[in-house]
Amino acid sequence: MTDDAAVETRPDTHPDTSPATRPDTRPTKIMYVAEATAHGGRDGYISSQDGQIDLKVAMPPAMGGDGDGTNPEQLFAAGYSSCFHNALVLVGRREGYDLTGSTVAAKVGIGPNKQRGYGLAVALSVSLPVIDQGIAAKLVDAAHQVCPYSNATRDNIDVTIVLG
Repeated sequence: MTDDAAVETRPDTHPDTSPATRPDTRPTKIMYVAEATAHGGRDGYISSQDGQIDLKVAMPPAMGGDGDGTNPEQLFAAGYSSCFHNALVLVGRREGYDLTGSTVAAKVGIGPNKQRGYGLAVALSVSLPVIDQGIAAKLVDAAHQVCPYSNATRDNIDVTIVLG
């Protein structure tokens, strides 16, 4: 996935991605557990145990549906952008930077893979309007190591981060 207005494109790579030397990013303690249930797959509804989510789900028109509801890719984009932004604010605060006015937008693409299934690709667009580009790049790198979504997707799906 590309963004024509990108200032800098940074692919999701780790210096050594072999399973034996990959950093262990599993939690050492579970602090919170989210629970949700799907009814009817992509043409049904989803709900969370606490009632905060109660949404109709529909196949997007690009995949042959009517688009009359949200879809898993939109929910993943919302979750990843929110989580990454929180990680960015956290590392910014640790380094003494105020990231007020910063944003993270996510695009999540879905398509067939070579195993007759489907795969995802993610593009994160990060805006740090009041931070020097060099410092912003370092903060984005650090956030990418902290964010649970980044840790879960690393070496599993293509994640591109665009700083602009």
